[in-house]
Amino acid sequence: MASGFFALFDDVATLLDDVASMSKIATKKTAGILGDDLAVNAEKASGFASSREIPVLWAITKGSFINKLIIVPIAMLLSAFFPKAIIPILMIGGLYLAFEGAEKIIDFIFHKKEKVKNTDEYKDQTITKEDILKFEKVKVKNAIFVDFILSLEIVIIALSTVVGKDLITQIAVVSIISVLATIGVYGIVALIVRMDDFGYKISKWSNNIIIKNIGKFLVNALPYVIRILAVVGTIAMLLVAGGIYVHNISFIHHKVEFLPSLLAEFLVGLIVGIISFIVVNLFKKIKLSR
Repeated sequence: MASGFFALFDDVATLLDDVASMSKIATKKTAGILGDDLAVNAEKASGFASSREIPVLWAITKGSFINKLIIVPIAMLLSAFFPKAIIPILMIGGLYLAFEGAEKIIDFIFHKKEKVKNTDEYKDQTITKEDILKFEKVKVKNAIFVDFILSLEIVIIALSTVVGKDLITQIAVVSIISVLATIGVYGIVALIVRMDDFGYKISKWSNNIIIKNIGKFLVNALPYVIRILAVVGTIAMLLVAGGIYVHNISFIHHKVEFLPSLLAEFLVGLIVGIISFIVVNLFKKIKLSR
């Protein structure tokens, strides 16, 4: 009886050790996409009133957890019974990311003056609480959808590291990576969007000139950090999208293999995004003309 117990204990210890080592490998493989996820979501979670930043971020975080709860079992089932469906699903997600990235670039280049004009026209108008909540709802919904695509990529990469392992190990590793991704990414995002409040508080609480200057620096730096993250987030979306197509379509891979990998992925993502942007706008014009 005792020997059976210790044998079971040894099996559990071996399993935990295997899960830990595989989780470490999966974390390294997903590090790049987690960086992209951070940049994209930090930009998506910004632009709200200070009092609404944490509630909005919490809403996105909950949405991210729900995304993982949906994606993980579906990915496991597809991997087991219909693995050929995973790549097309990733490519559809990549198409959306490419469209979003290209749309932001096109909007910045061609509609920057229009946006400034619209801001000047409406800056004196009273914004109601209902308008703010409607804006938040739209932005949260968009952020959760983007998170779904990035989460799908993270889960698929994590799953690829445990192919051939037993089912318990696969579930444990993918679940650990999913939880760490959500907590890690949105924890850092929370620190970023609240850095100005933290800077303001320490500059008021302390009489030390160095601490006061650090506080003022954090307050003044946040707008620039958000602008940088907006650019990085756009580039990240195009890189993720381009990477999906470069790594899964041999024709595209051979056409761009002479380029550095990051440049190749960015260009492919941008081209796919511009094509999808043109197609979507053509459909919109056709629909309006009817």
